[in-house]
Amino acid sequence: MIIINIKDGESLDKALKRFKKKFEKTGVLRELRSRQAYEKKSVARRTEIKHAVYIQNMNQDTAI
Repeated sequence: MIIINIKDGESLDKALKRFKKKFEKTGVLRELRSRQAYEKKSVARRTEIKHAVYIQNMNQDTAI
């Protein structure tokens, strides 16, 4: 459960923004979407490898 303490004089918009940030960090929506449809292990592994290669290429480009 996510708890947000509202400080004195803090607007509701700022508190809502902090709540949204905390909610994103927990990864609840990401997990919910991944559970909507079954994904074979081979497909999951393939996408994970593709993502790792993409990240590695991005890091390689910035180092040059």
